[in-house]
Parts: sequence; C-alpha cells; structure tokens
Amino acid sequence: MNNVDLKQIKAVAFDIDGTLYRAWKFNLRIAPYFLAHSIFFLKYGLVRSIMHKTEATNEFIKVQASHMAKKLNCSPEEAQQKLEKVVYKGLEKYFVNIKPCRGSIEFIKKLKEKGYKIGLLSDFPPEQKGSIWGIRDLCDVVLGSEEAGALKPDSTPFLRLAQELNLPPEQILYVGNNHAYDIQGAHNIGMKTAWLILPHMGWVGKKSKIADFTFWHYGQLSELFFGEK
Repeated sequence: MNNVDLKQIKAVAFDIDGTLYRAWKFNLRIAPYFLAHSIFFLKYGLVRSIMHKTEATNEFIKVQASHMAKKLNCSPEEAQQKLEKVVYKGLEKYFVNIKPCRGSIEFIKKLKEKGYKIGLLSDFPPEQKGSIWGIRDLCDVVLGSEEAGALKPDSTPFLRLAQELNLPPEQILYVGNNHAYDIQGAHNIGMKTAWLILPHMGWVGKKSKIADFTFWHYGQLSELFFGEK
C-alpha cells in the first residue's frame, strides 16, 4: 500500500458485483437472458448513467422509474414493474451458482476472525445475491446504494456506510473493481481504497494513481494483512 498504516484500518468494506465475483463470468452466464431483453437493458443502461450523476434523493426508486418510463414510453408505475421483473427479480437466479473470486470469502472470514468490521456496499440490492456466499451474517453493515439515495461515486452511500460502521472514513478500506465509481467515490471522502483489476492488467503493471493498493487476486490482500497468501 502507499504508506498506509494498516494498524489504523478498523473495517474493510467491499463492493459486490465484479469485486466478490468476476463480472465477465456473470456476463457469460446471463448472455442469453440479456439478448432476450437487449433493448430493455440498453435503455436501462442509459438510465443508470443518468442516475450515477444524479444527486442523492429519498425518492431514488421513483426518480429512476420516471427516467425509465420516458425510455419505454410508459407510465412510471409500469416502468417500475418492468424493472422489478426484468432486472431485480429477473437476475436473481443467475447468482445462485456463480463462483466468488478465489480467496475472497476466505479473506473476509479471516478479517472477521481478527476483529475487523466488515461492510458491503453495492449499487444493486445486496439481497439479490441471497446469503452472498455465506458471508452476509458476518457483515456489520450490508447496504445498497439505492437505499442510501444515490449511486456511486456520490459521497452519500459511502458516508452512510461509514456512519453505520461507526467509524471515520480514514479507518475504512474500501475494495472495489470499478475505478470511476468504487475507488473514486471512496477516495473522495477519505477512505483507503484497494482496486481489483483483471490479472492480465496486473501482469503488465497497471496501477491506479489514487487507489492505495492495486491487486488482481485476493492472496495479495491476505498477504498484506496477515503475511500469508
């Protein structure tokens, strides 16, 4: 890490999608489903881009549905029903057999054994992933950024995470795979950050200018914290 005193870290929080499992594996799994609903997902992607830039609001669900309604040319109520059916409920079954990143669950369990607080902060509802490979009950905080009222990189969900962990941001390490949303958002409020990249990017020396640590397998984090891979 870049001059980070690990003794100051009291909690480690994780993004879920693309961080606890590899996004490309999930994308392969859902390819037929995505193709069957391709127009819907393309419009949904445009709406999420808008929501990533929207200030925090207690009406997040309604605002998102309103944007989606315009794309689908339907009422906000119909748009919300379609979002629930296609995205939130529709994708649930594809998480059942997806494998977590090698070493990720073991790393989290070891952190818990050593007394660290554990948090999850995802842009999608964490309950969509069920027990989250058995670690949900180990977590001190499980938070969906939609629930907080804004998507990453808005500071609101990160500040809410710190508040619920009852720690100042600088005592939290946030682990994520999306540099623009996870790393930049956490960095902006003073959290320490660890950026998960693809192995081939690590092999060629890819590093972040703002992340405190860039890694491509969880053995590297385990060695950092515990001196073991």
